[in-house]
Amino acid sequence: MTTPYDELARRLRANSPTALVVVIEGPHVGATMLVTPNAPQIGSLGNDDLDRVAARDALGELEAGRTGVRHYGPQGQTTPEDLADSPTVRVFVESFAPPPHMVIFGAVDFTSALARVAKVLGYHVTVCDARKVFATARRFPMADEVMVAWPDDVFIKFGATLGPRDAVCILTHDPKFDVPAIQGALRTQVGYIGVMGSRKTHAKRLERLAEIGLRGDDLARVMSPIGLDIGARTPEETAISICGEIIARRTGRGATSLSTTSGAIH
Repeated sequence: MTTPYDELARRLRANSPTALVVVIEGPHVGATMLVTPNAPQIGSLGNDDLDRVAARDALGELEAGRTGVRHYGPQGQTTPEDLADSPTVRVFVESFAPPPHMVIFGAVDFTSALARVAKVLGYHVTVCDARKVFATARRFPMADEVMVAWPDDVFIKFGATLGPRDAVCILTHDPKFDVPAIQGALRTQVGYIGVMGSRKTHAKRLERLAEIGLRGDDLARVMSPIGLDIGARTPEETAISICGEIIARRTGRGATSLSTTSGAIH
């Protein structure tokens, strides 16, 4: 008989995001449940309602990459008034989240610098370009994967797995590549979409996007010009400004992005 721990080991080997939920105080101490996005839960905490609520919360913790303790009533009660007359169930949620994923479109000089900084921050880095002479592992040894592919093929492979912790950075200046890359990224749940280019370049890009039906609210997630307004000039400085913007967006801090300013970007 397969136990939750057997299945946990299998999912960890497959690098699948998984949360292990264990009762550490209250009825059914030691009861265990395994929760994975878009898959049936395995095991039980001893009550169907508690399972449902704890599984929902575990998915939220997993999405954020957090591990911690949650408190419930025996039937999954969560509000103070419901918990007042009920024994408390303490549940430990351990998140096994794979590294956040950064997909970089464009095999250019800035890509090398961005990939290096992203690796320092713990990202799994994929570099993509349709030009096989440029998209090589020799040019980008710091990347975990180098793909010779068009954006549609990249999102067929990764689109369903990109979430709030992940990033898509489009460093090309070719509308044949960056327009479908933006379009594909907007179809995902990725947390950050940044596009390199001057304000003039981005204005022309917006015209092309409007021609395919994307405008206004559709494009609110797109950060362009990419990065924070720190006066970055070199590829390395630009990489730091991009990663700084990603961090600021994730944490909700009020750092000034180039996309919200006017004037020169360097």
